[in-house]
Amino acid sequence: MASFFNNPFSTPIGQRIEQATDSSLASENWALNMEICDMINESSDTARDAMKAIRKRLSQNAGKDNQVIMYTLTVLETCVKNCGKAFHVLVAQKDFIQELIKLIGPKNDPPAVMQEKVLSLIQIWADAFKNQPDLNGVTQMYMELKNKGIEFPQTDIEHLAPIYTPQRSVPEPPPQVVQQTISPQHAIPMAPHNNGPTVLSAEQTTKLQSELEVVAHNMSVLGEMLTELKPGQEDPDDYALLTELTATCKEMQARIVDLIGRINDDELTAELLRLNDEMNNLFLRHQRYEKNRTSSSATSPSAILGAAIGVPPPTTSASQASAIPNDSRLIDLDARAEKLSNTFSAMTTNPAKPLNKDIDEFDMLAQSRTDTNNKTDLLKDIPTVDAAAGSVNLPFKRTKETAVVSKVSTI
Repeated sequence: MASFFNNPFSTPIGQRIEQATDSSLASENWALNMEICDMINESSDTARDAMKAIRKRLSQNAGKDNQVIMYTLTVLETCVKNCGKAFHVLVAQKDFIQELIKLIGPKNDPPAVMQEKVLSLIQIWADAFKNQPDLNGVTQMYMELKNKGIEFPQTDIEHLAPIYTPQRSVPEPPPQVVQQTISPQHAIPMAPHNNGPTVLSAEQTTKLQSELEVVAHNMSVLGEMLTELKPGQEDPDDYALLTELTATCKEMQARIVDLIGRINDDELTAELLRLNDEMNNLFLRHQRYEKNRTSSSATSPSAILGAAIGVPPPTTSASQASAIPNDSRLIDLDARAEKLSNTFSAMTTNPAKPLNKDIDEFDMLAQSRTDTNNKTDLLKDIPTVDAAAGSVNLPFKRTKETAVVSKVSTI
């Protein structure tokens, strides 16, 4: 009954959504996110209560707390991927998609990562639901936004995690194929093949967790390089390193996808799904980087649209990011060493300018989708961590002749 009195967070599902999107969290609580999905799948009433809580969480924090917004978008994305038709119907409604668009409108001064996240979700949902008449609201909004000139991220739909999660009843490959996928030379000893997911030993679980940390470090470095480097103005060695690191991350993602669904551990599976989604976002950023690199002006169609309607482009607020570079391989990658570099950046931009309130919400979003490449390069000396050896190396500054080389730990 509490959900009918404008307090969606008083319901059991609402309370968990509030906890899973708390800004004090150091990172996403994937165990709680998966619990939310399980609760939504129990009944259509729970799905409606969950949607009320998500919409309230987004509207309350629009333009105020971006961390809460990002956590809420992650919960929303996770639920769409792991819940059924009852929840999809609520997500695909045009009025909800309009709320998401307003969320990243210029008046809220959203960071670029939030804009990319929302537009990417809309694009993926539009493709997934395009053949379902009762879910075509999101597809209609997607086409309307594109007609307005809003530039969507370049997305390789075929390589993204599916909206409809495959059932565990799907037959698994033969045991010898599984071992080859994990590592040709250092395959994990497996229990006799059965019809269910593989149960890892405590030692194997610890080893896998260690390797996933290495994967996260590689992803962090890739993200920092994409933030720091200016398309077309980067040092040739830096660009070569960026290309090599992207290829390494793609190999890691292939192994991650192989492991998803084979491991009988909810927390590890949730972590694999999270890494896979973040990998996809990084690859989208890299695609945009390569696209902008072909043009010295790097002017997007949205910027041209904004200029045409006479609205000055807004700028994002200042932000700073850092990461600990590290290189290794997932447990099932080959053991050749890779070069990595310590790259860090500090972004400097001007505060947002006020916009004309009479301009259509979609037009304002379109003109705000401009490239923000006004960054200044900043190299920082920090310790580097060798995940395989468990040691900490002394700080050093990257030069054209130096790069971090880390051996692969394998099981």
